[in-house]
Amino acid sequence: MRSLGLLVAVAAGVTVLVATPAAAQQQTSVTVNPTSGPAGSTATFTWSGFYRCKGTMRINWAGSVLATAPWASTGSVSATIPAGSKPATYSYTAIDECGRSATGRFTVTPPPPVTTTRPPVTTQPPVTNPPVTNPPVTTRPPVVTTTTTPPVTTTTTTTTTDSSTPSSSSTTDALTNPDDGVLVLDKDNIQPGDDLTATGTGCPKGANVTLRSLGQDVGRTTADENGGFTSPVKFANIEPGRHKVRAECGIVLVGNVDVTLSSSSQGTTSTLVVLLFFLLVGAAMLRRQFSGLRR
Repeated sequence: MRSLGLLVAVAAGVTVLVATPAAAQQQTSVTVNPTSGPAGSTATFTWSGFYRCKGTMRINWAGSVLATAPWASTGSVSATIPAGSKPATYSYTAIDECGRSATGRFTVTPPPPVTTTRPPVTTQPPVTNPPVTNPPVTTRPPVVTTTTTPPVTTTTTTTTTDSSTPSSSSTTDALTNPDDGVLVLDKDNIQPGDDLTATGTGCPKGANVTLRSLGQDVGRTTADENGGFTSPVKFANIEPGRHKVRAECGIVLVGNVDVTLSSSSQGTTSTLVVLLFFLLVGAAMLRRQFSGLRR
């Protein structure tokens, strides 16, 4: 009877552990308030989902740093929309020093019309002039004036133009350097087979965009009228590690993504090892009890 109670206690102490996959990383995001306004207006950029990174948060606008703030997982910073921005939809990016980023869009609207207020018209009373009294006119004898005109000498100056000197003209360089752009991947970490999307800005209008990684083409698309584009990224063969994705459209934009393997198989192995340990301990205790009964 005593052995039966011990067996029940051992069976109750054995707990089956279930492997739980690692929690998915929190998705980074960034918003702006308001979402539109004229150049020179003020907007507030708010980010969230950034974690485990010290240093500085940056808000990039068309490849340039628009505003900076101390790093925080969730925070905000106000900035002035560049005065030279033309009416269009622009991409902005929140990025930390660890390379995590999120992208949003802001629409620059035309400036409001200028309203000119005219001052009120004041009507002045009529002006009454006093009567004019003409003084008596005294007639003087005519004065005869003799004027001697000196001879006029005309000097002609001849200007010689050197035909060897080239005239100045405005020239346009055929190779115009585009503004710096940015490439953002919607995920920092993927597993083989996961979906991945690339979003970029700064390409020439209507340019062909080719995405490359590990020496293979992983996506193709065409830039819109603002130089932005979005394309899925598909790897034919991928190995664990950090990989660069390059977008080529007249300029080269680079983004990084980490590829990892699922940890579920490792968790299952650990669970089986713990379960086997408890079973061996229970068997040893039962064996010791039966040995005592035989004596």
